[in-house]
Amino acid sequence: MYFNDNIIVLLRRHFRERDRMVSAYSLNHGRIVLRFPGVNKEASKLKAFSEPFVNSEVRIYFRTNASIGCATGGELTTVYPNLRRNAHKTNLALHFCELMHRLTPEQNPNPNKFYLLENSLSELDNFKFNEAAAPAFLLRLMQLSGYGVAEKPLLNIPSEFWTALHKENLHNLTFNTTEDIVYLNKARYVCRRFLNKYLTYPLNTINELDLTIPLEESSRVTSPQVREALSVLEEVLQPA
Repeated sequence: MYFNDNIIVLLRRHFRERDRMVSAYSLNHGRIVLRFPGVNKEASKLKAFSEPFVNSEVRIYFRTNASIGCATGGELTTVYPNLRRNAHKTNLALHFCELMHRLTPEQNPNPNKFYLLENSLSELDNFKFNEAAAPAFLLRLMQLSGYGVAEKPLLNIPSEFWTALHKENLHNLTFNTTEDIVYLNKARYVCRRFLNKYLTYPLNTINELDLTIPLEESSRVTSPQVREALSVLEEVLQPA
């Protein structure tokens, strides 16, 4: 069976001498495994199609009842060139892709998940790096996977803040006050607990969910409300 589909490559590995095996998330077929034959040859026209977080429309052949398809041609949509020039953005893009690979079932289509990844990569490509994007992406993926808590803010995070993490454009998630930093780190904690529960082994990509601002630096403020919130967060972040 031949068909065309839009895919975003999640990860790749070499297969035999000249081929590559690719995990990709497709618009109409969900997460699929594809073989790109001969792409390790210098003259291969499909080599760029098999690189991580490349967005393309690919011609695919699947044998009846086969679990692995074969890419036979295609047309590039975008390689997100601006994203690739920035190490922080590249790490975050790889983080998004690994989450999609590890947390989505194979051949179970969900166009909304494809658009989540596509839109997130586009925002990384077109706007400044935003540390809040990592927990926001995972919270939205959790929601689309049936594990979401969008309607129920956790750890006393304000509903407006929680809604923004789930619905606001990633580049607009700018949190500058100490209170916001506390809430963001609480959201990161929720994400880490989810990953610890549902992943059988740790992520391979650089973990963009780590705390980025030490609590002791934020605790220099004198506001009693902020100091109380920081104290609560310190308790929350203790190992379960």
